[in-house]
Amino acid sequence: MSDAPKPVIRKATPDDAVALGRLGALLVAVHHGFDADRFIAPGPGTERGYGRFLVSQIDNEEAIILVAEEDGAVVGYVYAGLEGPDWMALRGPAGVIYDIIVDPGRRQEGIGGLLLQAILKALADRGAPRVVLHTATPNAVAQRLFAAVGFRSTMIEMTREWPG
Repeated sequence: MSDAPKPVIRKATPDDAVALGRLGALLVAVHHGFDADRFIAPGPGTERGYGRFLVSQIDNEEAIILVAEEDGAVVGYVYAGLEGPDWMALRGPAGVIYDIIVDPGRRQEGIGGLLLQAILKALADRGAPRVVLHTATPNAVAQRLFAAVGFRSTMIEMTREWPG
C-alpha cells in the first residue's frame, strides 16, 4: 500500500454516469470472462446502458450507490439495495449487494474494502437485518474480501446449458 491519501467514499450523483458505465461494463466483461456461457457479453451499448441504469437508481429509496473518488476520478463503486422477503431465495428481508468493482489499475489498495465497509454501514443504518450477495465461483479474490468481513457461503448456483 502506498502512503497516498485514501479515496473519498460518497453517494453517486448523475455526474458519475460515464464512470459508473465504464466500471459496470468492466464488471460485465470480467464475469463473461469467468464463464461465457453463464454471463452476458458486453456489447457496444453496455457502458452507456449500465451508466444510465445505475444513475436511474440514485433516487430509488431502496437503492444505495456509493463511489470511491480520488482526485476527481471515480475508481470504484458499490451498488446495493434493500429487499423484502424473497420466497425464491428462501430468505427474509435483507440488504443485497448487487455490484462492487474497483478499477483494475487500483486493485489491492484497499479500495474494495472501503467500499464494502461503507455499504455495510449504510445497509445497517437502514435497518437491513442481514446482507447477502452473489459472487462468481472463480472470483477467489472477491470471496476472500467478503469472508474477511464475515460473509459465509450459503448457496451454490448451478447452471446447465441445453446441448447443441
